[in-house]
Amino acid sequence: MMRIARFALHLAVLLAAIIGSAPPASADLAGGIIGRSDSRSTGIVDHGAWSGLLKTYVKTAPDGINRVDYAAFKAGGHGKLKGYLKQMIRVDPRLLSRNEQFAFLVNLYNAKTIDIVLEHYPVSSIKDISLGGGLLAAFAGGPWKKKVVAINSIAVSLDDIEHEILRKTFRDPRVHYALNCASLGCPNIARQAFSGATLDAQLDAAARSFINHPRGVHVAAGRVVVSSIYEWFKADFGGSSGHVLRHLLKYAKPELAAKLKSKSSISGNDYDWRLNDVRGRAP
Repeated sequence: MMRIARFALHLAVLLAAIIGSAPPASADLAGGIIGRSDSRSTGIVDHGAWSGLLKTYVKTAPDGINRVDYAAFKAGGHGKLKGYLKQMIRVDPRLLSRNEQFAFLVNLYNAKTIDIVLEHYPVSSIKDISLGGGLLAAFAGGPWKKKVVAINSIAVSLDDIEHEILRKTFRDPRVHYALNCASLGCPNIARQAFSGATLDAQLDAAARSFINHPRGVHVAAGRVVVSSIYEWFKADFGGSSGHVLRHLLKYAKPELAAKLKSKSSISGNDYDWRLNDVRGRAP
């Protein structure tokens, strides 16, 4: 009984520490960073430097997955990436239109993710990178909970950008095709920066690319297996397997659509956390 009591006490202390280490949700975070957007704004953020780096160091492999030449990027492009990130810190997204805000946040997220990987390269997976951020971050792995960049002088984490701002404010499931977590299982990192002027077309193209690739959706022996993204963020796609399937059909090519139309459920999900490195082996 004493052993059980001691175990219960240790467990309670551990849970309290985990809960206490979790950052409080801030309802004002998005408001302080992007405000309500300015529909009259004609301001455009120059993401040319980021596009140039993407075109230089991101390669499309024969399997259709975009991979990053991290070794070459670290040797020849990391300084330019740092310069781009410094420029982004000076941007006030509250003065931008809604589409420009979305593009700014996605580009910032992806650029900072690459920056973090380069700081720790070589690594096998982004989940091997620990920047702190409390016990929850330590258990989960990865750099997502640490405050790593400032927007409007407000320190934010990658999780803040994704979950507290992009997902909550824009409520567009296509955000999951735009953000890249430096993993083979993730939707492709684009070879050009996102732009407010072409945002819808870019998001639709990213959705079609991922959904029609086996790591997005795979149908075999009557079973539908999807990326774990559709399980983790099911609520963003409608909240049920049926809603997810309807979303997939919207972007599926005819061959895949024919397989999905007769399905009413999803059999499983998976995800490959290996680094999307050109030097990595194919999945």
